[in-house]
Amino acid sequence: MTSPMVATVPDVRLVPSALTSWTVTAAGIVWGGTAAMVVAAVAVLVAGLIAWRLRMGWPAVVAVAAVGVAFAVAVGLRVDDAEHHPIVSRYGTTAAVVVTPSESPRVLRGMRMMFRAKLVSLDGRQTTGRVVVFASGVDYGDVTAGRPAAFRARISRPMRRDLSVAVLTATGAPRWGTASLVQRAAADVRARFAEASRSVLPGEQAAMLPALVLGDTSAVSEDVDDEFRAAGLTHLTAVSGANVTIVCGAVLLTAGLVGPRVAVGLAAVALIAFVVVVQPSASVLRASVMGSIALFAVLSKRRRQAIPALSACVLVLLVAAPELAVDVGFALSVSATAGLVVVAPGWARRLVDRGWPQPLAAAVSVAAAAQLVTAPLVAGMSGTFSMVSVLANLAVAVVIPPITVIGTGAAVLTTPWPAAAELMIRFTGPELWWLTHVASWASALPGAVVTTPSGWPGVVTVAVAGLATVALWRWKWGTRRGRRGGGVPGGVDRRCGVTPSWREPTAPRPWR
Repeated sequence: MTSPMVATVPDVRLVPSALTSWTVTAAGIVWGGTAAMVVAAVAVLVAGLIAWRLRMGWPAVVAVAAVGVAFAVAVGLRVDDAEHHPIVSRYGTTAAVVVTPSESPRVLRGMRMMFRAKLVSLDGRQTTGRVVVFASGVDYGDVTAGRPAAFRARISRPMRRDLSVAVLTATGAPRWGTASLVQRAAADVRARFAEASRSVLPGEQAAMLPALVLGDTSAVSEDVDDEFRAAGLTHLTAVSGANVTIVCGAVLLTAGLVGPRVAVGLAAVALIAFVVVVQPSASVLRASVMGSIALFAVLSKRRRQAIPALSACVLVLLVAAPELAVDVGFALSVSATAGLVVVAPGWARRLVDRGWPQPLAAAVSVAAAAQLVTAPLVAGMSGTFSMVSVLANLAVAVVIPPITVIGTGAAVLTTPWPAAAELMIRFTGPELWWLTHVASWASALPGAVVTTPSGWPGVVTVAVAGLATVALWRWKWGTRRGRRGGGVPGGVDRRCGVTPSWREPTAPRPWR
């Protein structure tokens, strides 16, 4: 009979291969193909030492070697193509370009915008490559994913190593092409949803609803954005795995009416439609995959398989989009998903054992685990640490699912039944009011944001502080259990019914 403790141990056999693919690809993008091969060799050496130390089999080492070599060769070829791209010789000059945006534009300060795109032609010659475009928010307000744009641009060297071949700064008005039918339909849904939100909600709420539901932050003001960042709520305004989990989970609730197989099929259709409407950029595809894994971990009875699924998805995503290896959003998604399926359940069980209600224990554990695993990355990226993030996320946790579900339903109805969509949007008003006020209140608290070192020093500092906090908490919790007789050698473990190896002291027998 399998022990319950053994059954809950996660299967980590694919983790070394996933980590190898990630580190090798990142090293290759940042430092070149030679560095990728060196990192691959180090990964094989470490895997061999671990296998020898733990007296494990060698198939895992062979797998790490195969993955390391394959990804090192692949990223080396990609880096070489980027370094010898025809546009490299045009740095510092101006040229006529045609690009196809791969995502919605990001509004910057000073009426500027930025978006990533695929290069289609350079001075009339067909070519390919990833580029970053900076343009005027006035002239390029009609940018949508998949809609080609032709314009003159000043060509510059990429600001960071992420397989982009150039940075384009638009110098003239664009000439627009035509996107595909599916992309036009998705853009129409986004535009109608934003218009319907403005017609029935106040200003800040009308701008926030498309951001929460579809990741459209074009109307969110800089002040509101700063408040959400200080409160640790910025992740809500970007399409994340949580959006996918909530949308697909709501569809799966129909299983009792239509049967589990049909419900799963409907959830798959909803996921595809959601990705199309939100726009299938690399970040959205990553969020969809991670959200699907999180949903699988929550609903499946075989939660032990969540880590192999996460590892396999990391491998697949890095094959499809190697640039994700140096994308902070990818690292945040992977770490948050791992925290959800590995750390949070154990913490929730401990809190329940201490008498906490199950829903509260789960909410606190998820928020705390997400903060623990993502805070170092956020600190390294922004040089700040939100002291109120856990509290703010707990305060708004109850309103995010209804906003997402009702808002997504309203977005679906904006084209066939606008009146019903506007009625549904009205029901999100109280939740949006609470969300914006929590962000404003939390960001205004004294010491809400602490300045940390940026870059790797910030990552290490916050990570060490987080691990020290967890170790201290577990030590205190274990000490309290020991005082109750449940956590010391020979103590009685009431949860599993282990027979004690000693008996309670009794009064001495009288001499006869």
